[in-house]
Amino acid sequence: MHIFIHILEHSFIDSVKILPFIFLVYLIIEYIEHKNNTHLSHTLMKSGKLGGVFGGILGSIPQCGFSVIASDLYSKRAITLGTMLAIFIATSDEAIPIILSEPSKAHFVILVILIKVIIAIIFGTLIDFILNKKDKNICEEKDHHHHFHGNCEDCQGGILKTAFIHTIKIFIFLFVATFVLTYIIEIFGEDKFSYLLLKNSYLQPFISSLIGLIPNCAASVILTKSFLEGAISFGSLIAGLASGAGVGLLVLYKRNKNLTENIKITLVLYLIGAFSGLLIQILL
Repeated sequence: MHIFIHILEHSFIDSVKILPFIFLVYLIIEYIEHKNNTHLSHTLMKSGKLGGVFGGILGSIPQCGFSVIASDLYSKRAITLGTMLAIFIATSDEAIPIILSEPSKAHFVILVILIKVIIAIIFGTLIDFILNKKDKNICEEKDHHHHFHGNCEDCQGGILKTAFIHTIKIFIFLFVATFVLTYIIEIFGEDKFSYLLLKNSYLQPFISSLIGLIPNCAASVILTKSFLEGAISFGSLIAGLASGAGVGLLVLYKRNKNLTENIKITLVLYLIGAFSGLLIQILL
C-alpha cells in the first residue's frame, strides 16, 4: 500500500510540473487552428497532385485537427487518398508537447517531425501515383466560410477555455500513463518490464503501430511516455505515431460509409507505421 501511494504521489507531482508548459503550447496551437484551419483545408482541396506533399507538411502541425479535417474532406472525395494518409502519418497528436516538456529529450522533436513528414510525403505521393486517379478536388468559394475544428471541444468559449480543457484531458492521460508505467516497473522490475515490451526486438514496432491505431490521444501519450522512460525504441515511437491519426480514423469510419475501404486504409496505415518504424530501428 505504501508503494502504491508513493507512486501515486510521484506520478501526480511529475504530471503537475509540466502543466503550465503544456497549457502554453496548447494555447498557441488552438490559436493557430482557430485562425487558419479553414484556409488550410481550402488549400488541401486545391493541392491536386501535390496533395501528399501538402498533407505531409500540414499534418506535422502538432494537433489532431487536420486528421479530422482530412477524414471529412476525403469522405466527400474533396481530397485524394494519398493526401489524407499523408496527414494521418505526419500527425503527431500529443507527442510534441510531451517531448518538449522533457528538456533532456526535447531535441527529439525535430527528428520526430522531420522523419514523419518524409514518410508521409513518400507514401502519400506513392499511393496517389499507384492509384493514378484523376484529380477530384473541388474548391468552391463557400468552403472558405466553413470552420472546421479538429479537437473534441468546440471553440465557442474561446481559445483560452478550449486550451484549458484540452490541457486537463492530457494531464489525466499523462498522469494515468505515468502511474501505470511506474507501477509496472516497480512490481516487475525494469529488466522484466523491458522483456514484456520486447525491448530491442524487431517485433516492437509492430506492437507500437497497433497501439497507434487507437482512435484517441491516449495512444500517443502512452507511446511518448514509454519512449521517454526508455521502455520502447525510437523506431517504435515513430511506428506508433505514424499509424496514429488521433480521432481521424474514428471520423473516417463515421463519415465514409464504405466499410471495406476503411478497413483497407487502416491496414495500410498500420503497415506503413510498422515497417517505417522497423526500418528506423534497424538503421539506428
